[in-house]
Amino acid sequence: MLKKRYARWMYEWETRLTTRDENRVVRPLEWGFEWIAPFLEAHGLGSVVPSPESVRDDKAAEMAMLRINQLLIRNSDIFFGYERPTDFRLEERHPELFPTNVRPETLAKAAAIRQQAVDGKIPPGQFLRFTSPERTPYPENDLVNARWYPAPAHKDPSRPRQAIVVLPQWNADAFSHNALCSIFNRMGISALRLSKPYHDIRRPSELERSDYAVSANVGRTLSACRQAVVDIRCCLDWLEEQGYEQFGVLGTSLGSCYAFLASAHDPRLRVNAFNHASTSFGDVVWAGQSTRHIQKALQDAGLTQERIGALWAAISPVSYFHKIAGPEAGGPQKKALVVYADYDLTFPKEYSLQVIDAFRRVGLNFEARVLPCGHYTTGETPYQYIDGWYMGSFVYRAFKALRAEKAAGATAAVAIEEATEEEAVSR
Repeated sequence: MLKKRYARWMYEWETRLTTRDENRVVRPLEWGFEWIAPFLEAHGLGSVVPSPESVRDDKAAEMAMLRINQLLIRNSDIFFGYERPTDFRLEERHPELFPTNVRPETLAKAAAIRQQAVDGKIPPGQFLRFTSPERTPYPENDLVNARWYPAPAHKDPSRPRQAIVVLPQWNADAFSHNALCSIFNRMGISALRLSKPYHDIRRPSELERSDYAVSANVGRTLSACRQAVVDIRCCLDWLEEQGYEQFGVLGTSLGSCYAFLASAHDPRLRVNAFNHASTSFGDVVWAGQSTRHIQKALQDAGLTQERIGALWAAISPVSYFHKIAGPEAGGPQKKALVVYADYDLTFPKEYSLQVIDAFRRVGLNFEARVLPCGHYTTGETPYQYIDGWYMGSFVYRAFKALRAEKAAGATAAVAIEEATEEEAVSR
């Protein structure tokens, strides 16, 4: 009885939080071939791009987009590959909130932060900037932004330098997850808090929300996901230039999807924290409470959950579980955390459990933690502290294990070298 009352209370609270923003816009279905065509043509795959005459009806357009998805999955190393940027630079400026809702209390908070910067009460921050390898019609979106939280130099010069890329949730403001980065600094781990495509300073002026990251425009959503993944990988390139050796990624909600796809295609990401996870991009968009406006547009166009899942198969974790397993996938062993919530109405629990089952099947070294709340309520007290403990303790332990692994490898190398020298002397 008590459990049912708690569940009802939690679902009601979760629903209030997901319905309080009234600036969600229902935009009609668009196939968006023009968003994915430049990538395909640049990589010699342009033959699958349909001509306007060949997709005059939705059925033909859908079949063409399905073929593109299957081609991208077969060539995912190319799809999530990139040319290394040449314009990495650090920029110093006062942080701003960049809210995605128009609630009075949020707008007042944004104004207060701006005034504090003017009054000198907020110190400037450092931001990594570079041009994204994935180009869009929006210059502000293509200029990647990642707030830099460098950890103090450790007293032990032999300690490997470690860093993590942090990606908050969809429609996060620019302050979300910053506290986590500060916590990682205390562990001796540097952090880059990445602004996802179409988020905060990267958001086009025509938008109030980060709508172009996930929308009823099928091709644009594919493009946004590719851009997020290659941006993560470019951040690792810059970190390597700074002398960092061991890397992790932490993503929440949509950021979790991006983080998974990056890790599946980049062996450098050894520490992986997936805060809310799902198997299929389309399942979450269709069934999630916070994407009901997108689901309405897709349903109005006559699509179904199964069909939209296939249209976004190329950006769904389920397509790449075999690539993240570690040594079995040809790379070093990865360590992963999956956090899910019992009363999640945005990433329904059944899909998170499918992720856990898949991780078991592929032999990934992972641990799972469950929150007694929902998706949005994860950000509320006391659940945000429970979630923070799960993520923080995992990241600490995983990076500590990587340091021990390197130390053991160095000791083994010395032992082999000494044994070789002794054998040579004995001869």
